[in-house]
Amino acid sequence: LGKRGKERIVPMGDKASSAVKAFLLAAPAGEGDYLFRNPSGAPFSRMGVWKIIKKLCAASGITRRITPHTFRHSFATHLLQNGADLRVIQELLGHAQISTTQIYTHISTKRLRRIHRQFHPRG
Repeated sequence: LGKRGKERIVPMGDKASSAVKAFLLAAPAGEGDYLFRNPSGAPFSRMGVWKIIKKLCAASGITRRITPHTFRHSFATHLLQNGADLRVIQELLGHAQISTTQIYTHISTKRLRRIHRQFHPRG
């Protein structure tokens, strides 16, 4: 469930699906509908997820500030860069307004130049 209890479908590729299946086989079953739980069996809090990301970034030598929300921005941007329709990205992110989705999609200067050259008559 997303914000305000909104249900949505989350497609997964083969790698993610295999990883989740392996996790479910290895992880002890808990109560409730939560897939990922903290060591005490409760669902992860926002801070709990952020601490894990921060720890993994430090271990990987990543110095840039990465938050759980960074993954949403990256997800949306990668979809857009690879040709996904903005309306589809809106659905995947669960946004009611397309203007919210536009905040999440970042277009590189390189892509702007390429699109300009490709489509503008004087490009």
